[in-house]
Amino acid sequence: MTTSTRITTPLRRTTVAALTAAALTALTLPAGGAVAAEARHDSGPWRGAWATSPHAPTAPFAPNWSQQGFSDQTVRQVVRVTTGGTRARIELSNRYGTTPLRITGATVARTDKGASVKAGSVRHLSFGKSRSVTIPAGGTASSDGVPFTVKALESVTVTLYLAAPTGPATFHHFASATSYRAAGDHRADRTGTAFTESSGSWYYLSGVEVGGGAPARRDGIVTFGDSITDGVGSNPEANNRYPDELAERFAAAGRPRGVLNHGIGGNQVTNDTTWAGEKGIERFKKDVLTEPGVRTVILLEGINDFGGSLAGGVADPTPEVSVERLAEGHRALVREAHARGIRVVGATLTPVKGSFYDTPAVEAKRDAFNHWVRTSGAYDAVVDFDRAVADPADPDRMLPAFDSGDHLHPGDAGYRAMAEALDLDTL
Repeated sequence: MTTSTRITTPLRRTTVAALTAAALTALTLPAGGAVAAEARHDSGPWRGAWATSPHAPTAPFAPNWSQQGFSDQTVRQVVRVTTGGTRARIELSNRYGTTPLRITGATVARTDKGASVKAGSVRHLSFGKSRSVTIPAGGTASSDGVPFTVKALESVTVTLYLAAPTGPATFHHFASATSYRAAGDHRADRTGTAFTESSGSWYYLSGVEVGGGAPARRDGIVTFGDSITDGVGSNPEANNRYPDELAERFAAAGRPRGVLNHGIGGNQVTNDTTWAGEKGIERFKKDVLTEPGVRTVILLEGINDFGGSLAGGVADPTPEVSVERLAEGHRALVREAHARGIRVVGATLTPVKGSFYDTPAVEAKRDAFNHWVRTSGAYDAVVDFDRAVADPADPDRMLPAFDSGDHLHPGDAGYRAMAEALDLDTL
């Protein structure tokens, strides 16, 4: 089957909603239509293997390369796919660029160590049979497919050469992984010698898709949320975010499938932020409903809505949000997903006692919202992440063994407990 480059301009904004998560109770699959007609790709031969949500350039916590962008530089990025195939392609995003983005060349290869790749594995990518592509401001582009056999849970390296000045870069802040930069054109290098700079973020790369190797099935899973979905607090380079752990459970059960992480650290359902992306009710259509082959979304988001007014000194504060407003945001998101035939798993918000969000008002809202998640019937299933990681002796606090140390984000063991709370058969 031939493939062609898909370049899209920005999707129109939509009123959708955002999320949360909790111990799965299977309900019925909603009656639904086909995947969105405006999906970023035809969903037939392709399925998502890795993804991240792009957002605007920012540097609230640590320096990165997003605000300056790139010029005559090569960026090499390592990601781990969650399902395998016999061919691959990538998606690049210029969603928050203000000028067209010129990609002079791109390659995909098997990861070796650090910035090096395995000998003989480099494949040059094309875009409409050309090795270069210009992505309009606000747009995305998918490469042509290339023969590239990859297995579930295997790491691949994507390298971009950016010859012309890019201006500020669309990126993803909290990668929990290392990206590398070199001066000049090193897209086909096997060794990592030229890549003398590193960053903890991803740039322009927003997806890796695979085809072949398995019958086409609509069984993909998207995890949507904030920093706890994004994996903040997990061990860098270890792929121990809860979506990673979930993908490992599927692979161990002999039925690997795409588990796509669309969390953004600091993101909110109802408020835009200056540093953590568009609100969930705006970005859901762009990030989730455009993914091919998705059957289920796990929604874990809302603690930043309740605590965002306390963020002074860390980030710009946002308006206070009521339990009712957050719940309506979730209902709107469920409606949007159901209209595309996608099931929704709602999740309870995890404990925050001892963190900078720990106030009586925030805790009262968290408890009330979690009660609503468990009892409202708004979702097709529920997973109780709150109870999965709470300390039985003090349920408002995270169990110390699961705590990354800030009393808000789980560590590796906590993310593993969250993944184990999910029912694979329900998903």
